[in-house]
Amino acid sequence: MNDQYIKVAKLKGQLAWHAHADEDELFLVMRGRLRIEFEDHAVELGEGDFLTVPRGVRHNPVADEECWIVLIETVTTKHTGDVHTDRTRSLQEQLA
Repeated sequence: MNDQYIKVAKLKGQLAWHAHADEDELFLVMRGRLRIEFEDHAVELGEGDFLTVPRGVRHNPVADEECWIVLIETVTTKHTGDVHTDRTRSLQEQLA
């Protein structure tokens, strides 16, 4: 929608510390709990809560238990931004 992807995902564990230099990223929790860690604090999100991570801000999404989310992000957003880990997925893998 308007150069944005609306993605539905299940998370468990932590993704990776990363940033998106040119894109904001919105997390909406549908089920469970999600913690977004920042370098100087963390934000706990529950069902129905959302948070926009501003472009350029390093963050690490963590779900201690399975969490269902909706992500809204620009089509150019790389999964783990400026880092590559074994959990990084290409856009094709994410949309499959």
